[in-house]
Amino acid sequence: QVQLVESGGGLAQAGGSLRLSCAASGTVFSLNVCRWYRQAPGKQREWVGTITSSGSTTYPATVKGRFTISRDNAKNTVYLEMNSLKPEDTAVYYCNTDKGLRSYWGQGTQITVSS
Repeated sequence: QVQLVESGGGLAQAGGSLRLSCAASGTVFSLNVCRWYRQAPGKQREWVGTITSSGSTTYPATVKGRFTISRDNAKNTVYLEMNSLKPEDTAVYYCNTDKGLRSYWGQGTQITVSS
């Protein structure tokens, strides 16, 4: 059973930074593609970025240049570094990975950015 646990959420001012962590268990983590998503109140879940097992990353235009995903396979952890935060970044952030045919999600962590 794969478990993902996000941490690092909280309050930030516009222009500030936060770093989220996603700790994984129950999988050979180094082989996993990991993704971050977010969901703001009343909106659909939105993809924030992906990191492959080799460390390649992709991002949507909304966060590219501001957000950076990295991973530490020795710690079974993926990180989301968020800089130049904007109020519209306010959301619950989730990490996601797959194992076999199943997709796994963390419980989410709230980020609130004040203007």
